[in-house]
Amino acid sequence: MAAFDYASEAALLPSESVVEPHPSRGRRGQRPIGYGRFARAADAIRFAIEELPASLLPATHLEVDEKKFDGDGIRRLYESAEYPLARRRASQWAPSRSH
Repeated sequence: MAAFDYASEAALLPSESVVEPHPSRGRRGQRPIGYGRFARAADAIRFAIEELPASLLPATHLEVDEKKFDGDGIRRLYESAEYPLARRRASQWAPSRSH
């Protein structure tokens, strides 16, 4: 993977199918709520992997320095040896495989 600046500002965005209107606004003024902007890409990546429900990751996009990363790209950035933050143990964020 080419050098990635985990300290750059980032935006974490849901796809259109995941965006929901703000519940406190009337029908006329509805605006979608996204996941937001982060001062550091590393924080956005951590949020996407560790905080969002795993079912939303495939429909999530990370934008950093005019580059876009899909859910798989976000996971690769998180799993990279270059990722600067401590990770949760895999069992805490990996989707359960048992049924």
